Amino acid sequence: MGPILDAFDRKLLAEVQRDAQTPQSELGTRVNLSAAAVNRRLRRMAELGVIDHYAAVVAPEKVDYNLTVVVTVEVESEQIDRLDEMKRIFAACPWVQQCYYVAGEWDFVLILTVQNMEQYNELTRELFFSNNNVKRFKTLVSMSRVKVGLGVPVEIER
Repeated sequence: MGPILDAFDRKLLAEVQRDAQTPQSELGTRVNLSAAAVNRRLRRMAELGVIDHYAAVVAPEKVDYNLTVVVTVEVESEQIDRLDEMKRIFAACPWVQQCYYVAGEWDFVLILTVQNMEQYNELTRELFFSNNNVKRFKTLVSMSRVKVGLGVPVEIER
């Protein structure tokens, strides 16, 4: 069970997920708390790990990463050490934006961002073809980014 969050904490989390650069005085106005109370609550939630980290969201197309690829991967062996090694490889790859170890027909689902198909082709050689624990993989090329985000719905239901 996670830490106990009250309605103020949840409202603050919703606000900082929308824009983490909002000044604490403005956050306080939005959630009806003082700036000092906002500061204490945000610091507490960071210490508890509720707030994992703050980051800028970069528009991939503005830095020449125009292609999003979803890849499903089936492994040869599900021995823990071999799965852990695959997790390390995927986590270390800067082009892998997200990696999920999943149940079902596939073992991993990866979201990659690349500049073009040539770069993706190189990555397939590096991540999949040269890995003797990859049984097969399937590529889905995104035609458009409809919704992208990591926001967690934290506000109390109305």
